[in-house]
Amino acid sequence: MKGCFPDNNIELQISIKGENANGDSYHYQDVNNYVKKNFKGSYNAPLKKLILQEGLVTTYHIPRNCIICIKKYVLVYSKKGNQEMLSGEWTGNIVNTTVDCQLGTIVLTRVRESAFKEIPEIKVDTGEIRLDFYDNAEIDGDSITVLVNRNVVITHQRLTAKPITMHLKIDPQHTFQEIEMIAENLGSIPPNTALLIITAGKKRYRLFLSSSESKSAMVRFVYDEEAGKTQNLY
Repeated sequence: MKGCFPDNNIELQISIKGENANGDSYHYQDVNNYVKKNFKGSYNAPLKKLILQEGLVTTYHIPRNCIICIKKYVLVYSKKGNQEMLSGEWTGNIVNTTVDCQLGTIVLTRVRESAFKEIPEIKVDTGEIRLDFYDNAEIDGDSITVLVNRNVVITHQRLTAKPITMHLKIDPQHTFQEIEMIAENLGSIPPNTALLIITAGKKRYRLFLSSSESKSAMVRFVYDEEAGKTQNLY
């Protein structure tokens, strides 16, 4: 399919219960250039037919000249040997308009792992999030730089038992925040490891991040008004 990226991919993460289907869709070039949306739809088991309608855009990182298309997929399941496929077509409208997108056909094959699996994503419903970075385990001189939505907010800070603290705003006008931790050195015991304590309203989460000189660590926060109804405490 054509789009704003030199290389375009679509990933559908589908959950089916009876006749109902829902999940998340990714239109992406790579894990750093993508649009994520949720979708709902229906599944006709006798016909092996899925109809999926995208809704809310939950996360995106795209060039400024890109236009987001909210798609409707009509897909049929098939299997050849060990390969499972969904094939069909999509229609859609440019986000927040009634203008039609360019129509397209699509063939998807089932994969074992998502391209976005390695990046933790936390849904929150609160306006302010507090992040506390600590050195994990032994204090060995690890230092980090932290980016929020690719903008540097902390640079060359040494991790200790005392937290490096920062605050983020997340609400319907700022629906996602992406945090990236980059190792500036590996301390005396590589790799560079950090404990991240996240406080979102009355909920707390603990994430263990590990990065090296060749790899950063990332976590994403997404606004979801239903998130406060769950009790997934860490």
